[in-house]
Amino acid sequence: MVWSGIGLPLECVAVPGVLLRPGDVLVEVEFATVCGSDVHTALGHRASAKPLVLGHEQVGRVVAVGEQSYAVNGMPLRVGQRVVWSVAVSCGTCPRCRRGLPQKCLELAKYGHERMQRGWELSGGFATHVQVRAGTAVVVVDEQVPATVLAPASCATATVVAAFGAASALVPLAGATVLVTGAGMLGVTACAMATDAGAVVVVSDPDAARRQLALAFGAVAVVDPSAPCESSTDVVSVLAGLAQAGVAEPTIALELSGDRSAVQTAVDLIGIGGVVVLVGSVSPGAPVKLDPESIVRRLVTVRGVHNYTPGDLEQAVAYLSGAWHRHPFSALVGAIFPLEKADAALATAASARHPRVGITPQPPATLG
Repeated sequence: MVWSGIGLPLECVAVPGVLLRPGDVLVEVEFATVCGSDVHTALGHRASAKPLVLGHEQVGRVVAVGEQSYAVNGMPLRVGQRVVWSVAVSCGTCPRCRRGLPQKCLELAKYGHERMQRGWELSGGFATHVQVRAGTAVVVVDEQVPATVLAPASCATATVVAAFGAASALVPLAGATVLVTGAGMLGVTACAMATDAGAVVVVSDPDAARRQLALAFGAVAVVDPSAPCESSTDVVSVLAGLAQAGVAEPTIALELSGDRSAVQTAVDLIGIGGVVVLVGSVSPGAPVKLDPESIVRRLVTVRGVHNYTPGDLEQAVAYLSGAWHRHPFSALVGAIFPLEKADAALATAASARHPRVGITPQPPATLG
């Protein structure tokens, strides 16, 4: 289903054939989820090439392989394997790839973000099939894990793994107090992951339903950032109450919403020697005040994380394979639409109460 511009319906386009080059894999999509970035693209909130095939969170099954096609673990890919794959296609040889930043490759291409072109028409998850190109991290997944759990691994879950990786390089996650701003898909995933690692998690989100969801994923306390200062639900008051109960000050903050005030809160409230990881600020926004003296005296580190590495994706899949029994990940997908109703899926995702909306790639009637 091809997006051609703001306000235009997605168009069904048939692709009569696919040429697999060495390292390429053809995957039949089992299930896809609508990421917030898909919605932002469709609404024109971000500059995007067009026409394009949206979608970069999906799980599928290998139906054809090119020569020398391998999974992240180095094993050859085979027809019939169930897989997820990275949002990024990287060259592996440029200076950024050699520095361990393949998600910022100088030759980078991204599923669900590139202009549809001859030779790579099947470039996004809102389709019956995706041509997974050489240079993409592919991870074989367990047959028993629900598709609703696995599909977000290639964006939301792997990004949270990358964020915690950036934080834990400076502050051990076990035993830390973690402040999470934003309780969408990334936020509740962060709650579960940090809780499982032995951290204490406090979540800030203005939406009451999302705050309740964060509690279900392990948060010990939730706060309403829109609450008046010095109220019982104000973030400062909640953290002060936890401190009286013996909970340490936050030394890890994950900012996942992109909201300016949330960024300010994370920077202002992080404890001595703490690290603030900015993840949600992927669109232009108002600047945030930064007091250099405060940063210096508190020994604060601010890091940015965008997308993730192949190792992060592999770790995300491993985590979900066990965590879906402990946490209600399968309940995070609300409405599910057939592929031919991808427009409705996007519209629902823009206003949905659930963190994700699903798409099943049932062939449109026009294609038989």
